[in-house]
Amino acid sequence: MSEQPANDPKPRRRIGSLTMLWPFIRPHWRLALGWLVFLGIASGATLVLPTAVRHMIDHGFRNSSATAINSSFLGLFVVALVMAFATAARFYCISLLGERTLAALRAKLYAHVIRLDVNFFERNRVGELISRLGTDTEVVQALVGSGISVALRSAVMLVGATAAMIWTSPRLAGLTALVIPAVVLPILIFGRRVQKLSRASQDRLADAAAIANETLNAAPAVKAYAREGIESDRYGNAVLRALATARQRIGMRTFLTAAVIVLFFGAITLVLWVGARDVLAGSLDAGVLAQFVVYAMLSGGSIMGLSEVWGDVLRAAGAMERLGELFNEQATIADPAHPLALPQPVRGALRFDHVEFRYPSRPEAPALHDFNLDIRPGETVALVGPSGAGKSTVFALLLRFYDPQHGRISFDGVDLRAMTLPELRGSIALVPQETVIFGGSAADNIRFGRQDASDEDVHAAARAAEAHDFIQLLQNGYAAELGERGVRLSGGQRQRIAIARAILRDAPLLLLDEATSSLDAQSEAAIQQALERLEKGRTTLVIAHRLATVQRADRIVVMDGGRIVAQGTHESLLAEDGLYAELARLQFVA
Repeated sequence: MSEQPANDPKPRRRIGSLTMLWPFIRPHWRLALGWLVFLGIASGATLVLPTAVRHMIDHGFRNSSATAINSSFLGLFVVALVMAFATAARFYCISLLGERTLAALRAKLYAHVIRLDVNFFERNRVGELISRLGTDTEVVQALVGSGISVALRSAVMLVGATAAMIWTSPRLAGLTALVIPAVVLPILIFGRRVQKLSRASQDRLADAAAIANETLNAAPAVKAYAREGIESDRYGNAVLRALATARQRIGMRTFLTAAVIVLFFGAITLVLWVGARDVLAGSLDAGVLAQFVVYAMLSGGSIMGLSEVWGDVLRAAGAMERLGELFNEQATIADPAHPLALPQPVRGALRFDHVEFRYPSRPEAPALHDFNLDIRPGETVALVGPSGAGKSTVFALLLRFYDPQHGRISFDGVDLRAMTLPELRGSIALVPQETVIFGGSAADNIRFGRQDASDEDVHAAARAAEAHDFIQLLQNGYAAELGERGVRLSGGQRQRIAIARAILRDAPLLLLDEATSSLDAQSEAAIQQALERLEKGRTTLVIAHRLATVQRADRIVVMDGGRIVAQGTHESLLAEDGLYAELARLQFVA
């Protein structure tokens, strides 16, 4: 989903992209049908008005008949009542249809995006994705909720008024038809330019949203480096670029609207001038000319409505094109067509057989090379080594964020690629190095590990993770809101919440990625005891840069350059005087 430059010579928008809206509109066909029915009634009532005007002029004013005038005005009032009711009902149906379509579109788009693999989120900025979920879907909603209604109403009125003009005066209608191409031509000429500018405007807005999302989420870092002014200028420049593109788009639409109005009403004025001369010559009744004038005005208003809504149609088409790009994204990591289930009960045996893996963003550098590792059920294995050795890659492959290019990884003898993702990941509990805290309550954040857990289970997990005491001190306790990304907690407190989440998960495979890196010495000692209890009866993989935290492991695997260079216990590895001994000397030297 790479961005294209705004001046891409290829057509970047296709009106056909709006057909992707049909699956979201189709379930609400009753509202669409009601809208069409009331649209027809309102349009029909509007088209009756000119006939009433003609009747009033020819039979009321000319004959000085009060009875004819009374009946004409009464008829006008009845038509107005019908038109008012039908218009209100039409507005209700189309507005509700727009809201329901928007809700369904957003829900399906989010459900699709959240299921894409990690590689997708590495290639795309979250701010732009949020912009597409918000701004682009609102543009589509504006079209469905009002634009389509205006367009179809204008089209119906144009067809109806045109037919009525022909019926009223074929000669004047024929003269009008001669000038129609002069009105349509500007729309065709400038329409494509409006298309490109509309898409470019939406792209620039997405850029600004991405900058805002990035900097606001990193507000402490921005302040720590006193970059408020710099980031404000960066965002301001992005907004100005969006404004400049919007100004061009608005200017083009303004010119298009003005051209259509001038050309159409100039043409209508010419035709009416001919009609007025016919009335003076006695070859045309005044009432007929008045009726034709009203129909011409309705036709002109319809063309104006179509020209104005055309820009909205183009913007919505551009938005749907951008949304379609997201819908076209497919996860490279997916469930197999015929999955295999894990043997029950799950034992937790892991095996890496000649695994070769390169990140898609760095295909030239292998993250794991001919990697072989056999982990017994219930064993605690620590992965140590310098940065870039491949430790985190092992976790990423176990979670199946990626698949290896060569080799095989099995869980209890089943290839990871043969399992469904929910079954695989449901058997794993992860404590990441960078703790993720959501903007809900403390209980909600712990329950993220197991949604159906009871309050008693949540409290027990918090006690085991040494988090219960500080949670109780929060205002509202377990119901306390932790703020976006846990801003109301310290780093150590956030990490304890993550550990409690993993404890609640109660999975047969536990992955600990620097699980105590944000804790002080006293808290770490308590957490280590909790982790020891947690590790009993389950397979555990630990990543740690502080070697003091992995001495209790059953086996320590030393990695370097994507390979295993040594493995054994703490004492045996020290005796080998290899890479592990060198790392130990650097950390344990007084």
